[in-house]
Amino acid sequence: MTEHANPETHAVEVELQIDQVTVVTATEATATVRCTLGPVHRGAPFGHIRDAVEAIVLELTQILAHHRSVEELDSVHTALVTLQGQGVRHLASAAPGSRWEVIQGTNPPTS
Repeated sequence: MTEHANPETHAVEVELQIDQVTVVTATEATATVRCTLGPVHRGAPFGHIRDAVEAIVLELTQILAHHRSVEELDSVHTALVTLQGQGVRHLASAAPGSRWEVIQGTNPPTS
């Protein structure tokens, strides 16, 4: 497990690296991602794109791994995810020879 806890908020920080993104609507996108800091849980909010100034407010609403819906994605694993919210238009697919875009967020609070 490679997740990092923020001691001030007790939030668990997570990151997803975006390979391919398809914007479905102005507030929804599907993307093939790799978890680089996690595990990341369904419902996780994402508020930053690493090295970008544009703000995003996205929620991870679905994770499809190995052709089935799962509740979390472990580090170094790849999945197809659905993201919903504001800032979808700022997401970009990886270009050959360039760094993948990374979105940063936190896991939702556990009950």
